[in-house]
Formats: sequence, structure tokens, C-alpha cells
Amino acid sequence: MPLTWKPEFVLNQPQVDATHREFVDLVACLDESQGEMPPAALVDRFKRLIAHTIDHFGQEDRWMTITGFSPDNCHARQHKMVLDVMHEVVRLAEVEGHLDPLRRIVLELEEWFPQHADMMDAALVFHMSEVGFDPARPDAFKPKNAEDADAIKSCDGSSCG
Repeated sequence: MPLTWKPEFVLNQPQVDATHREFVDLVACLDESQGEMPPAALVDRFKRLIAHTIDHFGQEDRWMTITGFSPDNCHARQHKMVLDVMHEVVRLAEVEGHLDPLRRIVLELEEWFPQHADMMDAALVFHMSEVGFDPARPDAFKPKNAEDADAIKSCDGSSCG
């Protein structure tokens, strides 16, 4: 069953929620129509998902950097891994004619997204709130105190999933 937007995906941060809703819609559209699409159209639609995902992850990675939630943490690494796989399945489809990995990753993204949003993105939203960061006004951000400026740089088994 295609990924659909659910109330439990709401993190009560307007920019994050809007970006997540768009991601869910793009993935769902791929899942619902991939069997009916010619291969070139499927690849083009997947490239639109990649373009969205580059912006989506880049936005979150910038917020992590600005707020001291350093981009060398597991959240940012997970973003990189997902994008690397997305780019590879497009390469396999375009260069080698293999569409199965692309079709498979759509299903994997449907499984991955709810967990990522619930753990990684919810932690980022909480962190931004705690340090007083408003994504709508990133230039106005000033850490509340010196401790807020210290970067979170590693994954200690309790913070990564």
C-alpha cells in the first residue's frame, strides 16, 4: 500500500511538516503509478523525488549546522546514504536498464520515512525548539547560551536508529 500522509507524521513545525508532506506525496505517486508508466517516465518522476530530497535533506542539514546539531552526526549521515542509493538506482536504470532497484527503493522509502521522521526529524525539531531556532527566520538565530552552541557530533547508541 502506498505511503500516505498520516496525523502521526506531524511534528508541529510548519516547514518540516510541509516538506515531509511533499515527500510523502511524491513517494506515493511513484508507488501508485510505477506499473503503468513507461520506464523513461518512471525515471523522470523519480528524479523529481531526488530533486525534492536534495532540497529537503539540505534544509535539515543546514538547520543542524546553524543550531549546533552538527552535520557529522548520524542524522546527516543517514541523509547522505539515502541520497547515494537514490542516485545509484537512477544510474542503474538509465545506464544499465535495470528498473527493479528503482522500483524496490520506492517501497523501501515507504518503510524508512515514518521511522526517520519519528526518530531523527522529531529530535531535530525538539532541538531547534530547545535552542530557540525558528526555521522561518534562520538569520535571526542566536544561541540561548554557550552550551546551545556546542555541536552534537556523534551517535552514542541511544541517539541513532
